[in-house]
Amino acid sequence: MTLLVAAVIVHDKGTNRVVLLQRSQNAKFAQGMWDLPVGKSEPGEPITETAVRELYEETGLIVKPEALKVAHIIHGAWGVEAPNGFLTVVFAADEWTGEPKNLEPRKHDQVCWVDADAIPEGFVDTTASALRRYLTGGSEVSLDGWR
Repeated sequence: MTLLVAAVIVHDKGTNRVVLLQRSQNAKFAQGMWDLPVGKSEPGEPITETAVRELYEETGLIVKPEALKVAHIIHGAWGVEAPNGFLTVVFAADEWTGEPKNLEPRKHDQVCWVDADAIPEGFVDTTASALRRYLTGGSEVSLDGWR
């Protein structure tokens, strides 16, 4: 079965910043790497609710489901916790409540605003590609690991 995942690009268009997190050495994958707020869907949970829940659990930011816009789709052939593949729906939100903070310090070293023109090195490949494509108006679907 394909794992369903949601990620959120919180984009402050006024200052051209995005919220990113840096994974800790305790993370299940991509230890020490930068990433978007992202997480797995629970059984019976709509993908928009997954996005809202994961964003809040990781960063404390509140986004209404209706404020989410589909920014990118990633279809991976396999993943660390997804031997049969994963589908990540990457949403963008430019309306939110709160300030980002690290609510999962065991999983993340930091959660912060980053200038969209200065995305750090050491970023998870799939979400980095989705973020870059969103910021530059590039294609909205990417495939990872398919022949």
